[in-house]
Amino acid sequence: MSETAAKARGAAAATGDANRWKALIFIALAQLMVVLDATIVNIALPSAQQDLGISDGNRQWVVTAYALAFGGLLLFGGRIADLWGRKRAFVIGLTGFAAASALGGAATTGAMMFGARALQGVFGALLAPAALSLLAVMFTDAKERAKAFGIYGAIAGGGGAVGFILGGVLTEYLDWRWTFFVNIPFAVVAALGAYFVIREPEGGRNRSPLDIPGVVLSTLGLVSLVYGFTRAESDGWGDTLTVSLFVASAVLLFTFVLVEAKVKAPLLPLRVVTDRNRGGIYLSLGIAIIAMFGTFLFLTYYLQVIKGYSPIKTGFAFLPMIAGMMVGSTQIGTRLMTRVPARMLMGPGFLVASVGMLLMTQLEIGSSYAATILPAMLLLGLGMGTAFMPAMSLATLGVEPRDAGVASAMVNTSQQVGGAIGTALLNTIAASATTAYIKDHIAGATSKSQAQLVQMQGAVHGYTNAIWFAVGMLVLAAVIVVTFVNAGTPGSGAVASGEGVEDEVPVPVVAH
Repeated sequence: MSETAAKARGAAAATGDANRWKALIFIALAQLMVVLDATIVNIALPSAQQDLGISDGNRQWVVTAYALAFGGLLLFGGRIADLWGRKRAFVIGLTGFAAASALGGAATTGAMMFGARALQGVFGALLAPAALSLLAVMFTDAKERAKAFGIYGAIAGGGGAVGFILGGVLTEYLDWRWTFFVNIPFAVVAALGAYFVIREPEGGRNRSPLDIPGVVLSTLGLVSLVYGFTRAESDGWGDTLTVSLFVASAVLLFTFVLVEAKVKAPLLPLRVVTDRNRGGIYLSLGIAIIAMFGTFLFLTYYLQVIKGYSPIKTGFAFLPMIAGMMVGSTQIGTRLMTRVPARMLMGPGFLVASVGMLLMTQLEIGSSYAATILPAMLLLGLGMGTAFMPAMSLATLGVEPRDAGVASAMVNTSQQVGGAIGTALLNTIAASATTAYIKDHIAGATSKSQAQLVQMQGAVHGYTNAIWFAVGMLVLAAVIVVTFVNAGTPGSGAVASGEGVEDEVPVPVVAH
């Protein structure tokens, strides 16, 4: 080992585990805030719509404004983190997110609410890649990295379900505005902690000039894609504007790839996504998220509409899934990640989750929570937690430090696009199956109560049809992992690239 390398390793070790682990607390807190926000607002939406006089046609923009800004700007946000420094991007992202949340909570009109949600998306797109890339460059020891990503993965997976509980409590006992205001203390504590505790490794910035054509093409392409799926859900797949958005997205993103292959300092260096391991991770995560979003969506409807659960009770009903994710992520994933290849955790993890999803295809109006939903949620959480944790780590392992922000942004982008596809696609499948069922059975209903029963049976039939599709998605994710992800055991300190060459994990020098 050279004297320089020895000093680098010594400097990395001397940072003090305490500093790194303290930093993880604030990074995890910020991640929890972003994940919570994605579901907590959905619970508050009916109350906010009534207070602000938002029409039924426009209410989707409370969700869509955030999704478009967040999904469209993630790659740009990741590149800015590489350029400015992850710590600075992280703190600015938190500060902006808090300010946008305050604006949303104080909204007096629908337009003010839509603007606040779009701003949340903008700063979220800066914050999320910075958080993940900070973990990537701060935790380079295999065992430490496993623990850190175990905690991060559990929060990323389970935080959404916590949002149901918190959203229900705040909306029912306080006011919908608190679903926005609650972000402020999270952001303030995380920003102050990050400012004083995080010591970002030196030498990891990418100071190349900003790729403006790449920024424009990727942003417009991703916005078109996300909005296309949002439109498909509300206006149908054959709608002229929906089809135009998909065509525009395909053209823009294809042009983006061509530009990135030629420019000197690309926004997204193609080496980040053409590596077979990272490419396999991004694709399998996106597909798995399609299935996950379907579960949250249909199970929420099933519990509230069919079983008559309150928002709070629905939130608590999701707790077994959180417990499963915590165990899968922090116990199974963390303990085995340094001993077995990532595909041996991810593949079986997605398959276990698919078994949980398979149980949910048996849902009927009178299904028991304890007998059907509880074991399904436990298996789903356990499988997803086990799979997500090595996926988050491997997606940024072995990447050049200057590309850490963009590699992290791709993880978020695959999840965001997967969520948009999942919501639109599974909703369409469910709605079609429900309509067909009601059409076939409504003639036999001779009373109002029988007609209502047919409507409920049709809804459940729609949910289970969509969930069957989600089972297939999880099996496909497992197949992709086994096919593409060929990295060795992370504990070896090396990752196999697509060409079979091993890239040494960089050990950064830490600034004091």
